[in-house]
Amino acid sequence: MSLEAVKQVTVAEERSRAQKAQASQEARRLVADAEKTGQAMLVQAAADARIQADALLAQAEEDAAGEIAQVRKAAQTEARSLRRKAEGRLEEAASLIVRKVVDA
Repeated sequence: MSLEAVKQVTVAEERSRAQKAQASQEARRLVADAEKTGQAMLVQAAADARIQADALLAQAEEDAAGEIAQVRKAAQTEARSLRRKAEGRLEEAASLIVRKVVDA
């Protein structure tokens, strides 16, 4: 092999090593960029999930407050109705007690 051919092979090998090193460096940079992007996406997804969870919790609390108010109102209405019935029977009960005491 001539000296010129050896030089060309050496230059080609150097060029190949340089390209391989550059490609390797570029691959590491791409991986690092992808990891940074992935981490940023995870952070954003977690923040979005917290916001959504807070909104769902607030809605659930609002719904529960509405249901509590309805149950309370129904219980008050029923209590008033029972009180009226009891008051209506109070005279009858008093009369019954008096009769039993007198009869005894």
